Amino acid sequence: MRYLLDTHTFLWWVTEPEVLPQTLRDFLDDPSHELLLSVVIPWELAIKTNSGKLDARQILRDLELGQLDQDLQVLRVEISHVIRAGFLPLHHRDPFDRLLAAQALELAIPIVSRDRIFDLYGVKRIWE
Repeated sequence: MRYLLDTHTFLWWVTEPEVLPQTLRDFLDDPSHELLLSVVIPWELAIKTNSGKLDARQILRDLELGQLDQDLQVLRVEISHVIRAGFLPLHHRDPFDRLLAAQALELAIPIVSRDRIFDLYGVKRIWE
């Protein structure tokens, strides 16, 4: 089965896996799960790095060069995803989360996130 990672899930898994619940670490490390990383995530990390909110330069370099240990499939953004994101109810104004929600809905896949805002959009969410 396929699962879409939220930004904080990806970031913690790569930098501080001990922050994640053990059951979630086991879930993420299960080779039978196809984990998707939306191109939205490096975009968000680059913007937050550029604004000084965090420093994800090395993670972004490693991601770009394909040097992360995590086995991830890149999920591209399709026109249908951005249109759906634009038409979602305004439960949340974060454009990154809205696009992740739209991708999860369009592809009918769960998102791995602790952020309950996705529940308001009817996205199936995995945490713990």
